[in-house]
Amino acid sequence: MFSTFRNAWKIADLRRKILFTIMIILIFRIGAAIPVPFLDATALQSLFPSFEVGQEASTNLFSYFNVLSGDAFSKATLFAMSVTPYINASIIMQLLTVAIPPLERMAKEGEEGRKKIGTITRFATVVLALIQAIAYYVYLRNAVGSDGTAIQVVEYASGWEAWFSGIVIVVVLTAGSALMMWLGEQINKQGIGNGISILLFAGIISRLPEAIQVLWAYFSAGLQDGGPKSYLFLVPLAIILFLAMIAFIVVLTDAERRIPVQYAKRVVGRKMYGGQSTHMPIKVNMSGVLPIIFASTILSIPQTIQMFVRNPSPFWEGFFNAFSTRGWLYGVLYFLLIIAFSYFYISIQYNPIEMANNLKKNNGAIPGYRPGKPTSDFIKRVISKIVLIGALFLAVIAILPIIFTAATGVNIAIGGTSIMIVVGVAIETVRQIESQMLMRHYKGFLE
Repeated sequence: MFSTFRNAWKIADLRRKILFTIMIILIFRIGAAIPVPFLDATALQSLFPSFEVGQEASTNLFSYFNVLSGDAFSKATLFAMSVTPYINASIIMQLLTVAIPPLERMAKEGEEGRKKIGTITRFATVVLALIQAIAYYVYLRNAVGSDGTAIQVVEYASGWEAWFSGIVIVVVLTAGSALMMWLGEQINKQGIGNGISILLFAGIISRLPEAIQVLWAYFSAGLQDGGPKSYLFLVPLAIILFLAMIAFIVVLTDAERRIPVQYAKRVVGRKMYGGQSTHMPIKVNMSGVLPIIFASTILSIPQTIQMFVRNPSPFWEGFFNAFSTRGWLYGVLYFLLIIAFSYFYISIQYNPIEMANNLKKNNGAIPGYRPGKPTSDFIKRVISKIVLIGALFLAVIAILPIIFTAATGVNIAIGGTSIMIVVGVAIETVRQIESQMLMRHYKGFLE
């Protein structure tokens, strides 16, 4: 990977794209440090306390937003909403494209249809950002501490000043999310890699020093007199687990099942077409990180509700505790939901009947299977098996940190979603750089 970047740096055009991408990332990190007006930074810190050894990992929606924004959410900065509204809008549009026939026809219109869907997605992003900004403002207005006492985060609590400050806070948060969407599109046009993915990558990587600090805090606690000596063994074990998960994700990303395809010969005029053998690649991890995102979002709802409930009854307190990351119920449901969402996502994205019809139209066939229904049934069986393998791999990656934390009490501050995003974006960006070098016939990129 490093040699790829070194060779790309030697090409003036690619060097300009890399520098442009770095400049956009710097703008993102600067915006993630600019606070929204009319908010008390000290009161915000009491709502999002710093890490302490032995502290349980937070599993509510706010912690999820905070990871994707690179700690901008907990500091209520300009880019606090991050690209979460755009991701949600894109997922909603994918689902609606399957459910609504006009959108499905629009998606099949080629480049023009994709532009129209992209425009709709942008408007949906702004609407979702506005809804999230209002919800975040309402939470800050009614914030309470762990002891049940009210915390005044917004500077003005009543009067016209409160209305004005509320409008400014919501507008600034919404505008920040729209600006991040625009920055991602600029990377797509003039930079390297997928813009939204690069910004997600930058936000998650910015939390790496915090993760190192957490591990060092546990290791230091083990070095102290009377401290748990098990930390001296568990911290290196956590690092080994982190590296093993990266290797596991790399293998999972590249793994694929290749279905052989034979194209029949046909004569058009004086030329003969077809007759070659090829394959239809089906990736083991076709759904990417989306099943983990779906599952973690649903399971974070109880913990999010708990943040708004004051003095819950014993029943509800037990209910909320059951969805703790250290509870067995959370791990089991997380595992099952990832598998379920993997099948759901693939069912709406891949149509075996359409794939079989496309093969038939192009005079292609899978050896040993007749065109039509036998071919579609075979593709359906293969996809079902591959999805199960990929879903199991995803589930293992997601719950390994949870199992490690529950068994050892060491909160390693590393989530399967974060690792999947970082490794996936890094691999995709390197491949894009290599393909652009290949198009420029750069002689040394394979050396």
